[in-house]
Amino acid sequence: MSSVTRPQKSVGELLVGLGLLTPEQRARAETYGEGEGARVEEAVVELGYIDEMALLKALSVEYGTQFVSTAQLSKAAIDKPTLAMIPKRVAETLAIFPVMFDPSTSTLSVVTADPRDVDMLRNVQSISGVKSVKAFVARPRAVRAAIARAHSGDLQAFARLEVVAQASMHGFVDVRGGTEAPTGRGSIVADPPQTIERARKPPDLPKGARRGPGESPAAPPRPFDERSPQGVPGGALGSLGPPPPGPPPAAVIAAPAPVALLTPALLAPERASTYTIDEIIDLLNVLISLLENTRADLRGHSAQVARLVRRVVERMNLPQRVIAALVVAAYAHDLGKMGQFHLTSLNASEYDGHKVAAQKSLRTPGRLLEGMRLPPETLEATLHMYERYNGKGFPDGLVAKEIPLGARILAITDTYADLTQNPRNPCRKALSPAEACGMLAKFKTIIFDPDIVDVFQSVVMGEDLKARLLADRYVALLVDPDPEETTVLELRMIEQGFEVKTARNAEQALKILAETKIDLVVSEIELPQSDGLTLLEGARKEPWGKELAWVMHTRRQGRAEAQRAFELGVLDYVGKPTATDVLVAKLRARLDTRRTQKGTESQGGVSGSLKEMGLPDMVQVLFHGRKTGNLKITTGSQSGEIHFQEGAVVNAVWGAKKGVNAFYDMIQLTEGQFALDPSFKPKERIINESAEALLLEGMRRMDEGLTG
Repeated sequence: MSSVTRPQKSVGELLVGLGLLTPEQRARAETYGEGEGARVEEAVVELGYIDEMALLKALSVEYGTQFVSTAQLSKAAIDKPTLAMIPKRVAETLAIFPVMFDPSTSTLSVVTADPRDVDMLRNVQSISGVKSVKAFVARPRAVRAAIARAHSGDLQAFARLEVVAQASMHGFVDVRGGTEAPTGRGSIVADPPQTIERARKPPDLPKGARRGPGESPAAPPRPFDERSPQGVPGGALGSLGPPPPGPPPAAVIAAPAPVALLTPALLAPERASTYTIDEIIDLLNVLISLLENTRADLRGHSAQVARLVRRVVERMNLPQRVIAALVVAAYAHDLGKMGQFHLTSLNASEYDGHKVAAQKSLRTPGRLLEGMRLPPETLEATLHMYERYNGKGFPDGLVAKEIPLGARILAITDTYADLTQNPRNPCRKALSPAEACGMLAKFKTIIFDPDIVDVFQSVVMGEDLKARLLADRYVALLVDPDPEETTVLELRMIEQGFEVKTARNAEQALKILAETKIDLVVSEIELPQSDGLTLLEGARKEPWGKELAWVMHTRRQGRAEAQRAFELGVLDYVGKPTATDVLVAKLRARLDTRRTQKGTESQGGVSGSLKEMGLPDMVQVLFHGRKTGNLKITTGSQSGEIHFQEGAVVNAVWGAKKGVNAFYDMIQLTEGQFALDPSFKPKERIINESAEALLLEGMRRMDEGLTG
């Protein structure tokens, strides 16, 4: 992982050199930025020294690229495949936002406040797997607003940015008039009405600053040319090859800036607490996973339950507030219960010892987290998770729908995670997903809500099928003696679709490697009674380890260790500490590239029933996964095919029909079998509509009872 280097000239120095700021204004802006956690680019705009357009034009000339204004970015509609090239956490960590991908040149265009940060752009290139990256400059907070809107569905992200700008202008308008305003955190001056009115007008530039020829405060921005698949010609970075001699020009990637500089009176209700609900969930994720490190067969259990709960409630389309509350309940449900018994709803129904222990501790999670003022849905779910659908549970003997929805969901997800993860469950072995779903079905209407069991089964089996369709499930082994080092990395890898195993020493690692097919090893060098390099050297002598993908993730930064590691064939040598999200994205990209180079992606097909996943969902999975292949459909005596080329539907055949009409007939099928042949390469393109357009039209025809 490369370190971020500082720019040869700071933004403040650059603006002073261009005559856009005086030295005094630069000093005041930097002080203001430090106090408010804002970058200089934001400070000079919020203080009214420079308007956004003048700032971006100056930076674009200096950086040799084009700019994207906040207004343009707020109107940008980015397709899902392009967004998916940079995962949300990576986008947030690096403060970059993808805006366009040109498949003909494999060029990804991104916006960032740091278009000369070569190390960051190399990370983007590695993670996305593209041949080249083009970077355009934008305001830091505009980039973060775009990420929040696109990835988190925050439709007010840009609106809040405008409110912030106005609020900051109100507070500091008198600075230019000679009245000094406080520069401490959150110090916003209350202005009289006439001052506020003046602040709403386009600000005049301060003495010593200048605009470009013919430019006014309301001058229209130079457009980001969306007609060209590569953006605006000229000044782009192009292909990222080896860096030129000497230190590369780059800019510092600032820590995430606050979304707003607001007084409590202006603060929106959803921002009234110190932390967002997502931040609280991340905190619970890490802390509870650390607590569970001592549970041999249940490490990561609560995180697994939380992921299952989220998938179910999102499928049920519950409000975001309720989704967050139930995910918190999933993380908290075992707090204070980590004794000799694992107290699931099924266990407490089947065994008297488990029942007594559950009755004693069912209020413990709520009591432990009482100071957090948890939502009622969270408390209800943890309190009533041992109720039974037939009314014979506890504490209140509630029946069927009387049981809170969150409790019914938590009972099912907790039991499923126990059945598939814990070999000491009632079946005395870890079950497969299908076997565990069968066990849940056995207790429908007795313990579990039958409707939610059906929803849960479709979610779980659908996710398993999705992973098989995309052929993207990698099994990784983390070898590190320190659980604190591996916990966050393990959680982030699981979130990105990895199946993760851990070992604390070389002996445990060798045992797992000999018994399990592992796709990737991420190992520390410093291990008890041995070291990671010796472990790697030994693995290379075994048939299963000769070509095993291996990454050293270590605190040792020595040249000799790194050289030996590369001689033994490691994919990468990464120094600690690292940005975990970026590391995981790079690991996945490296494995995808390795799989493609070895030709393993086209080996083996996937088959199943349309009852496991409907054809519309299957088309969406293959589209977003940019898959190539032939999806064969059979129902009764009829059969057909849908051909995919990098996710696009290029042809369809159903009986005597061909093209879009065949597709529209097939998309209505609910019964039958499917088989995906990923080795198939289409020879012609008959369908030119996008997969999304085809699905929309297909759904319309289904609603109206039309055929192809």
